[in-house]
Amino acid sequence: MSDRDPPATFTDINEAVGTDWESNTTPYERIRHVISHTYSPLSADTVADNARTAPKTARKHLNTLADEGFVETTPGEHGSTRYRRSPESLVMEQASDILGHVSTDELVARIQEMREQLTEYQTEFGVESPEELAVSQTNQALAESGVPQEEIDPERVREWKTLRRNLAFANAALSISTAEQFVDDDRRSTDENVPA
Repeated sequence: MSDRDPPATFTDINEAVGTDWESNTTPYERIRHVISHTYSPLSADTVADNARTAPKTARKHLNTLADEGFVETTPGEHGSTRYRRSPESLVMEQASDILGHVSTDELVARIQEMREQLTEYQTEFGVESPEELAVSQTNQALAESGVPQEEIDPERVREWKTLRRNLAFANAALSISTAEQFVDDDRRSTDENVPA
């Protein structure tokens, strides 16, 4: 047995972390953080609860984030508005992350590799996409006449879907890189034509 006295009160660690987060961030920062992880539409009240702020403050910042394109709004029940992370902002974030870690030449090579892998999936399954595969399997099951249906590994289908998503992000990153290069080239040519 210990000679130490137990602590007078037990501190809820989640509450302590939440209080610390609240004191070290602004409501805008907390709302942006909450919505950056929100892919299903939420009410402003729910976002406010999660961001530890008032619903009125949440609505104000959510509308600002919607104007900036970071948030997507959808109609909710009884005329309310629901909020979630916009797909465009997620694509931009992923593309920027890729460009921060991979050179344009390496990105081009990786895109080529992914396209080759995509072709391999299409050849293996005999369809263009995982969605077509699902339709094909459903049609086979409905028309089944005692012939056993070939079992498809769901992990392979998930890998195919992930590959397509990653290829889309890589293509977006390459497009952004190309556009930035055109802007830089235009800026340089304009700067060169301006007399000193």
